[in-house]
Amino acid sequence: MAGPLQSHKIAILATDGFEYVELVRPRKALDDAGAKTSLVSPKTGRVRGWNFTDWGDELSVDVHLDHASADFDALLLPGGVINPDSLRMQPKAVAFVKSFFDAGKPVASICHGPWTIINADAARGRRMTSWPSLEIDLRNAGAQWVDEDAVTDQGLVTSRKPDDIPAFNRAMIDLFSRARQPAAAD
Repeated sequence: MAGPLQSHKIAILATDGFEYVELVRPRKALDDAGAKTSLVSPKTGRVRGWNFTDWGDELSVDVHLDHASADFDALLLPGGVINPDSLRMQPKAVAFVKSFFDAGKPVASICHGPWTIINADAARGRRMTSWPSLEIDLRNAGAQWVDEDAVTDQGLVTSRKPDDIPAFNRAMIDLFSRARQPAAAD
C-alpha cells in the first residue's frame, strides 16, 4: 500500500549541529509515508548532530549543496542552534531555501530552523512558530509569531521544539501530501 507521499522527493537541508531528533524523527515519518528523503548539505561525507546538550551521532550526506537541484518536491529544515545559524550565513543555502518558496513548494521547519527562512526573506506575512527565542526575530522579519505546537500557513509548517514532533510530523505530511504533483520517480 502506497503512503501519502509515495514518489515525493524531499530535501533535508542540514550541516553540523542539527538537533538530532528534529532531523531523524521527521525523516523517519517522511520515509514511512513513502517519500524518498535526501540529506543535502554544504559539507561532504557526514554531518554531526547535536543531542540536546552535547554532540551526537553523524549522518551521511546524500547530496552536496553545490549539486542540489530544484527537482525536490518539498524541504525540511531541522533546528538546533548551530545548524540554522551556520546555514543562514551561507548564500548557497539561503538561495536553496528561497528557491522552494519562489517555486511555491512546501517547506517544514522546526525550532531554530526559521532563521534560514528569515534570511531567505520568506517569513513576511506568514503565521509561524519557533523556539521561543526566535519570536522577536520572526516578528522583526514581518511574521506573526504564535505559541502553538504546529502552525501551517501559506505552504509552510513550523513547530517549536522536540516535544512537538508528533504534531509537526502530522502537519508536515498533511502539507506535503496536498502539494502539487510529485516529481517523477527515479
